[in-house]
Amino acid sequence: MDRLEELRLFVAALEAGSLASAGRRFGHSPPAMTRMLAALEERLGVRLLERSTRRLAPTEAGRRLAEHARRLLADYAEAMVEAAGEGSAPRGTLRVAAPLVFGRLHVAPVVTAFLAAQPAVTAELQLADRNVDLLEEAIDVALRIGPLLESGLVARRVGSVRRLVAASPGYLAARGMPAVPEDLNQHDIVEFHSRVTPREWRFLAPEGREVVQRIVPRFAVNEARAAVAAAVAGHGIVSALSYQMAAELGNGALVRLLRGWEMPALPVSLVFPSARLLPPRVRAFLDFAAPRFAALAVLRDMPSEHGAVADDA
Repeated sequence: MDRLEELRLFVAALEAGSLASAGRRFGHSPPAMTRMLAALEERLGVRLLERSTRRLAPTEAGRRLAEHARRLLADYAEAMVEAAGEGSAPRGTLRVAAPLVFGRLHVAPVVTAFLAAQPAVTAELQLADRNVDLLEEAIDVALRIGPLLESGLVARRVGSVRRLVAASPGYLAARGMPAVPEDLNQHDIVEFHSRVTPREWRFLAPEGREVVQRIVPRFAVNEARAAVAAAVAGHGIVSALSYQMAAELGNGALVRLLRGWEMPALPVSLVFPSARLLPPRVRAFLDFAAPRFAALAVLRDMPSEHGAVADDA
């Protein structure tokens, strides 16, 4: 069997969850698929898939092979398109990932505007408050907030945001305004939390020392806008990213607190697996989207009283 076809079938089996399903897609019988996998594992000397009665699961070696195989297959397909002289026209399905609130408010309009400009492109937008694995989930471009931790990804910076603490004027009139993070122990806390969010808020003291403040929420919710709405209604002090409550800070529904204790701004970037042989639709989307995100007021840093302003390059 052709080695490229072997990799295509291996990736297809992982995505379909079974050898038989992948075989049907490409016209191979279940025994042929089993022989293909056995030959591949024997040649490499490692087990690639764990089989159960319900689904295939990759071993660590299988996961790494799948990552490289997806990239290789994408590069091969793109090279064929380029060689055929069709590489200049964006086409195919663009897969984008973004955080839930920012994606709904700002990424979705940019993606649909891009589709209006590129009639041969379709798009899938995945909204989730987690860092998706671009290779594992076949994502072309993701909008990321925070430092880029994964190796092998390329980032194009489009702005910055800051984690802020705020409360409604009515709440502050009744309960007073905290002067230092420790004062939060005497206040009702509205917490936006997720599975990866510890119950602590981080601050930077005026002298540069990081302060970790443990919190005990009076009300906790796993959706940012719901937490902001609860704070607007006077139920306590909330911590959220600046874009998540920009409107409420702008119209006075919330008051920014502890400005002299805010952590540094966080970069906001468009990330993608590789700058090498980017499909035309991905390259076109990056060129289309980057200046539009960079122009958003919510991605311009809101300086703290430390005086540092992030570069929005």
